[in-house]
Amino acid sequence: MKVLVINAGSSSLKYQLYNMMDESVLASGRVERIGMDSSIVTHEPADKPEVKNVSEILEHTTAVRRVLDLLTDAKHGVISSINEIHAVGHRVVHGGETFKQSALVTNDVKVEIRKLFDLAPLHNPAHMMGILAVEENMPDIPQVVVFDTAFHQTMPQQSYLYAIPMVLYRRHKVRRYGFHGTSHAYVSDQAAKFLNKPLESLSMVSCHIGNGASCTAIKDGKSFDTSMGMTPLEGLMMGTRSGDLDPAVVPYVMNKEDLSVSEVNSMLNKHSGLQAISGLSSDMREITDAMNEGDKNAKLAFDMYTYRIRKYVGAYAAAMNGLDTIIFTAGVGENSVVLRKAVCEGLTFLGVELDEERNSERSKVTRRISTDSSRITVLVVPTNEELLIARDTYAIIRESSDYN
Repeated sequence: MKVLVINAGSSSLKYQLYNMMDESVLASGRVERIGMDSSIVTHEPADKPEVKNVSEILEHTTAVRRVLDLLTDAKHGVISSINEIHAVGHRVVHGGETFKQSALVTNDVKVEIRKLFDLAPLHNPAHMMGILAVEENMPDIPQVVVFDTAFHQTMPQQSYLYAIPMVLYRRHKVRRYGFHGTSHAYVSDQAAKFLNKPLESLSMVSCHIGNGASCTAIKDGKSFDTSMGMTPLEGLMMGTRSGDLDPAVVPYVMNKEDLSVSEVNSMLNKHSGLQAISGLSSDMREITDAMNEGDKNAKLAFDMYTYRIRKYVGAYAAAMNGLDTIIFTAGVGENSVVLRKAVCEGLTFLGVELDEERNSERSKVTRRISTDSSRITVLVVPTNEELLIARDTYAIIRESSDYN
């Protein structure tokens, strides 16, 4: 069975085609600058040269058609016909309280996703465009939606409710939802397998550290609390997002600077975080290089960034009344030796002992970076959200009456 995984953005579309018999990636790629006459399509078939071309792609239906053309191309393709694709799995950022797990796409499911547009206006409409584009090009192919928020639907009320009038929750579902759920679910499962222990027996903090970043407390195999809130803005300091701040800052700054709601929203999401403090970049690699060259603002940005991660790890250890494992994952978490060291050196009170030689190793597999005597095991686990989406899609399609 072959599963095509799609992550549709407002002007982009990423894809991977999996052979679920061995979970191998047959091809991957992306379509960028959708809506322009200079759209870029990059196709990377396994064991074949990369293909890149520039052409006009004005909407997602055409983008999906180009992807299918490349997958079936006589020279650059990896399948002979689109009929070899048995299902399509989509990443959807926000599932609200409606979706506690992945779901087969039906008319009712599409209606519910549209109802959630207000909670994720930058993401869910784009995901819907991806779903509809597949319907246009592959009308008989079943589709599955996998939600970033679903993993966090196990949080107790004490974790997800805000201390504001309950009428706002009842009327408008204002609450903590959390994101990066597919990543946190995948790496926690991989960590348990690496440790050869039941997932349900472990208390973990998963640190998904990329341009967007979040920490999740995972207790008994379930999300117990997470740093992102109703939107991905809350929580850790990020590449361009502020993370936690006093809510009174917003009306104060709006008044002082005469900013509109959209302007202050843009400031907090696109012009804050590492970029704002360093005055240099949102990229941790550039921040680290500048810090090593003596840039004080880069050093301050780095210190603020790692300090907040340590705070969340410590808070979640207390929330779960214990901690067995810390996981670092995503682009920065998997690759920044100096960030992992800075975080772990501030957690020795928990019994964390970092093995510097292990931490300095470059590897793309799950590995331990703490000493053998460390009371808490610290792991680096490469995330693979697309594979989790493919697995969920495969499982749901196999169970569905349409497939059987």
